[in-house]
Amino acid sequence: MSSSAAAKKLMIVESPAKAKTIDKYLGGEFNVLASFGHVRDLPSSTLGVDEKADFEPKYVVVPKVKKNLALIKRSAKEAPEVYLATDLDREGEAIAWHIAEAVGLKDPKAKRIVFDEISREAIKEALKHPRGIDMHLVDAQQARRVIDRLVGYKLSPLLWEKVYKGLSAGRVQSVALRLVVEREREIEGFKPQEYWSVIAVLEKEKISFEARLVEENGKKIDKLDIPSQKEADRIVAQLEKGKYEVLDISFKVEKKHPSAPYTTSTLQQDAHHQLGFSAKQTMMLAQSLYESGYITYMRTDSVNISSTAVGKIRNYIAKRYGDKFLSTEPRVYKTKSRLAQEAHEAIRPVDVFKSPDKASGEFEPKAARLYELIWRRAVASQMKEAELDIVEVKIANQKYLFSARGQMIKFKGFLEIYPQKITEITLPSLSKGDTLALIELKKEQHFTEPPPRYSEATLIKALEERGIGRPSTYAPTVATIQDREYVIKKEGKLHPEKVGFVVSDLLVKNFSDVVDYGFTAQVEDELDQIAEGKIPWKKVVGNFYGPFSKNLEKKADSIEKQKVDEDLGENCPECGKKLVVRHSKTGKFIGCSGFPDCKFTKDLISPEHQEMMDRGEQAIDGKKCPKCGSDLKVVKGRYSPFIGCSGYPKCNYMEKIANKESVQSNQQPDQKPPVKG
Repeated sequence: MSSSAAAKKLMIVESPAKAKTIDKYLGGEFNVLASFGHVRDLPSSTLGVDEKADFEPKYVVVPKVKKNLALIKRSAKEAPEVYLATDLDREGEAIAWHIAEAVGLKDPKAKRIVFDEISREAIKEALKHPRGIDMHLVDAQQARRVIDRLVGYKLSPLLWEKVYKGLSAGRVQSVALRLVVEREREIEGFKPQEYWSVIAVLEKEKISFEARLVEENGKKIDKLDIPSQKEADRIVAQLEKGKYEVLDISFKVEKKHPSAPYTTSTLQQDAHHQLGFSAKQTMMLAQSLYESGYITYMRTDSVNISSTAVGKIRNYIAKRYGDKFLSTEPRVYKTKSRLAQEAHEAIRPVDVFKSPDKASGEFEPKAARLYELIWRRAVASQMKEAELDIVEVKIANQKYLFSARGQMIKFKGFLEIYPQKITEITLPSLSKGDTLALIELKKEQHFTEPPPRYSEATLIKALEERGIGRPSTYAPTVATIQDREYVIKKEGKLHPEKVGFVVSDLLVKNFSDVVDYGFTAQVEDELDQIAEGKIPWKKVVGNFYGPFSKNLEKKADSIEKQKVDEDLGENCPECGKKLVVRHSKTGKFIGCSGFPDCKFTKDLISPEHQEMMDRGEQAIDGKKCPKCGSDLKVVKGRYSPFIGCSGYPKCNYMEKIANKESVQSNQQPDQKPPVKG
């Protein structure tokens, strides 16, 4: 290292992309280095938590960062000042502490700074207010890590023994799985109920419109009050007589207010609904936008925006759209969360004047679409309400009352920039006492529907509503239950597999506390209290682990081996016994039910891909590698077929065959059982 470099101050962040962006703003004053994520963690092959020594964690340096950590250590030794500028949440605080511990940084040389956005102004301001590492935040993260490690390392081996190897359990993932399984059982047990509706198509001055039957003899007709065609026919027969007269008309202006800027969960939900992105994909793209300096920090449950940012957004609206589109007063949104640790800013553009059309060429297309979503939501939050002209009409026929509603957009307001689907309905000019012509009476049959299966977005919403997990855990949680093959995604909906039912039922029956919604939310609340300095972290771990470990010891021998093999409906070509779909840590395969006497097995692959392989074909028509653009092909791997890039070895892209019956890739669980002996 040169003498000039040695004289520079040192700033340490997590990622090279973040380091590169910050380096542009700090000129030659700082040397900016990346830690490449966590530098220390619990060991992968042992529990790493001393249960007899008050749950003291035994951290080890992450192998892949050893070389880089040595560079940081040398640079820190020579630098006059060291700034730890990792992310501003608990995990970022913990990473800063781990770096300081691994490198041997001590106060006052080591300074902690945080910022919501990566911009010149934010970084310069943060440098004016350095502080020490907040050990309350670190301890909250340590508590989460230790509790999750204890659950994973203690329960996962039990699942390996009682179900099959390769499974995992987790404090939050198992609760998410329970939600999906319980919803599926609701759907399976649902009994549809028939009901009917009656609609009158009426006309005045050659303009027709629909009115819905809402009352009979002054009694409101609820959704299920017309239970059969016979009853609908009775009503229609009477409605064919008499005249249709306008009984009452009311006019009003209905205001539609813009939503708050995005939090992590609402961004994940909207990115799913509007862009079709998975939660994991959304967070990867948001991370790149944040580290490139385009959006504020993307892991937050706050809907608040700084007064400075609000001022800039309002200035943009006034210049671009005019004052008539600007809300009368700056809007202030209130978060439902009481957290201090994560209640920073909502997700917004760093520079509102960098509109999506100006920034579109600077990102790959999916990132550009996500930036546009974030930008529009933030700008819309300070715009005027949309106004709808509403006409409500009551129409009488004998003892029956109909209702019709018309609506037209009077003033677009925030809809100018954040469009929403609003169907405009035009009614003819009506007056009280008008007689209307009957064009048609429509009776329509309906059936009540079961609750919908969860999508990734609605599952995240359910977790958030129950206080389970935090912004940083939503995406990994929904990804994990799919990676483990507990749940598969079909047409955007999450369907539990048989093994998902088995694992969830086993945990609910034997470890009810671990998968109890209220208990899991309580643990999250206690983690928040640790972050606020109200309770010591090891006490929370102890309160959890004591009952958990006793129950685990009691249940270990009483739980029976669970069967998850699925009958394939075919016979073994070697011995004639039934073939079944079996599971292993490397995925699904077809095996003989006569095992171990008969050891026949074969790959489980979709008929389409099997035919391709039988014909010696590999290329998949029309499907290109998302990394390099080469053709994708079906590859017979060591453990199972998979889809890989034809450009291998230059490009090593691969993916699972997206089919319910396909074999999962050889992916190990996060929670590995400790090595025995």
